[in-house]
Amino acid sequence: MRERLDPTDRRLVRLLSEDAQLGVGELAERMAVSVPTVRSRLRSLVDKKLVRIVGLLNLAVRPELISAIVGVNTLGRGHIHEIAQRIADLPFVTSTSVVTGRFDIIAEVVVADDVADLYRVTSELIPKVGEPGEITRTETFVVMASCNKWVGLPTGCWSDEPETPSRRSAAS
Repeated sequence: MRERLDPTDRRLVRLLSEDAQLGVGELAERMAVSVPTVRSRLRSLVDKKLVRIVGLLNLAVRPELISAIVGVNTLGRGHIHEIAQRIADLPFVTSTSVVTGRFDIIAEVVVADDVADLYRVTSELIPKVGEPGEITRTETFVVMASCNKWVGLPTGCWSDEPETPSRRSAAS
């Protein structure tokens, strides 16, 4: 069962969602709690992987980033979550969700400058995450404009890491 956040943790998360640059002292003051309480609560939220503090990019103002939503149909009844996790681990994928509706999984993808990377993700990488024939269909929706869409930069975008044999095989 998922853990529910208490009111103090919810206030902390809300303040960080508004401005993650706030220092512990400012957070404590705004929440009317002690600095050690904020430190302890924040460390606990991070350790439990309930909160991650990252820089996000505003897709609306980054013309070099191409965003797409990919609907995936599978025959993976009983292990769709595992297929979604394998897709989430692919380069350029920012998130996956198991959903209701005409698709089983929705993946969000962000590539930089080159639509060929999007093609590789949708036509080569996603179909290979399951057993042969398990991914039955995908449909890609390229985002033409977005409002209030902030994303973390996925693996593969703007990477300064040298390409290793293992990265090369994962990306091809």
